[in-house]
Amino acid sequence: MFRPIVFLFFSNLFMTYAWYGHLKNFNSKPLFFVVLFSWGVAFFEYVLQVPANRIGFQYYSLAQLKIIQEVITMIVFAGFAVTYMKQPLKLDFLWAALCLVGAVYFIFRDGMPHA
Repeated sequence: MFRPIVFLFFSNLFMTYAWYGHLKNFNSKPLFFVVLFSWGVAFFEYVLQVPANRIGFQYYSLAQLKIIQEVITMIVFAGFAVTYMKQPLKLDFLWAALCLVGAVYFIFRDGMPHA
């Protein structure tokens, strides 16, 4: 039941770097190079994300999988923004997290589907 969450976490590390890492490292590189590089990184995202969703769908509903994905995305993004991109930690991260807590509540309030 936790394996898909672990896979999604690592998938999001690749996704976040593919989407935003080039903003720090490759500003002087040609756009075509950056696109190809990001696609290469994103490949590893999909190597983890697709099995995570296949495994996860045995335990969670589609909506629950999506909310889990979004929560993980925000956690990974916040950590990436602060540690790697050296962005300031803002109170907005807390407000966004509270909105996600509400989303988790509404999606999971009827419990977990039984496979």
